[in-house]
Amino acid sequence: MNITPNPRILVLGASGLIGRFVTDDLRRRGFHVVGAARKFSASQRVSPLDLQVPILSLDASALAGLFAAHDIGVVVNCLGVLQDGPGSDTDAVHREFVARLLAAIARSERAVRMIHISIPGSANDDRTAFSSTKREAERLIAASGVAHAILRPGFVIAPSAYGGSAMVRALAALPFDLPEKDRASPFQPVAVADIAATIAWLAARPLDEDATRAVMWDLMQPQPVTLSGVIEQFRRALGTGNIRRITLPRMLLDLSARLGDLVSFLGWMSPLRSTALAELRRGVAGDPQAWMAATRIAPKTIDDTVGAHGASIQDKWFARLYLIKALTIASLSLFWVASGVIALLISFPATVAILTSRGWPDAIASPFAAITSMMDISIGLLIALRRTAAFSLAAGIVVSLGYLIGCAIFTPDLWLEPLGALVKTGPAIVLMLVALSTLDNR
Repeated sequence: MNITPNPRILVLGASGLIGRFVTDDLRRRGFHVVGAARKFSASQRVSPLDLQVPILSLDASALAGLFAAHDIGVVVNCLGVLQDGPGSDTDAVHREFVARLLAAIARSERAVRMIHISIPGSANDDRTAFSSTKREAERLIAASGVAHAILRPGFVIAPSAYGGSAMVRALAALPFDLPEKDRASPFQPVAVADIAATIAWLAARPLDEDATRAVMWDLMQPQPVTLSGVIEQFRRALGTGNIRRITLPRMLLDLSARLGDLVSFLGWMSPLRSTALAELRRGVAGDPQAWMAATRIAPKTIDDTVGAHGASIQDKWFARLYLIKALTIASLSLFWVASGVIALLISFPATVAILTSRGWPDAIASPFAAITSMMDISIGLLIALRRTAAFSLAAGIVVSLGYLIGCAIFTPDLWLEPLGALVKTGPAIVLMLVALSTLDNR
């Protein structure tokens, strides 16, 4: 095997919270970096070297071919899924894929270092498929004989926010608090910049260097911090530290996590699911001393990363809207379904009468009322599905405008109806525009 002194780097999972930052940071440092992901958002794909690849479908031969095609000397694996569900298999992503990745590295004509992003903690405390499969991957890597570094970051703080990091920001912005027992969970953070600096340091080391050939490091600030301390730091940054808060009962959190599990079958990846809640209650803790001693990196504290500057208006809007987005989607879905069901099954004669009393023949009024009611139900059901939500919201706006225009032409007196049904359609259109504007996750 040839050992490349300035290796080219492949980042797997380059669209994720860690993977995207690491890819961009390594490029800024002058490394030649190929970023691979199953899918990039339009704003993420900033380089021809950002490749959309069905990574998890590749066998060892295909992965080895990808290494050879780009002359890869370092592979950074940032792939991970939180929980089993539709399209997500923790064992397939964390264990089976890592096994194929190790086989591909063994086949490579060049020597390859593997840098793997894992989770901190002890195997004795693993209680979820997420943590147990992550631990299985660590064991496979350690036994492989491949030059490797297993990095186990704490709670990652980055400029962007997905999943759990977004949830913490939302809790900091809104007038709610977690139960005392959950707030007391250890939650040692790490700046994503320190993760990227560690990967850059490892990539520049000789592959045959004994001190870095097989390492496992916890990456986090050494000072102990609780989940409450992390949230409080975000509150100071967002300017919400002094507002009164309602402590959420544990039972409500458990119920919310179960609802999060259910909506995953509709394609929505809620940050609060049963695995996320279990891992939050387990806490995030470790010993970063070996990492600090080897790399000479002084970890940024949460005061450095969050408390060094106040939140921007973009940060404030995101934090406030993050949980409200879910309520918006749910309420719009229920609004359309309920309006259609009421018109079709409960008030159908009255619906038809509105048209026939204004000169519509019954042969036209009845089918028209039935079709529009079923159309409303369809829009509501399709809004509930993540894949069709954008289309359905746009369709809902068009249909609502059609109703307004049609009523202005055929039944203008309905605009003066005492309860203002037509007048209320305008705010509903605006709410659908808000939902469309906040659909992106990355």
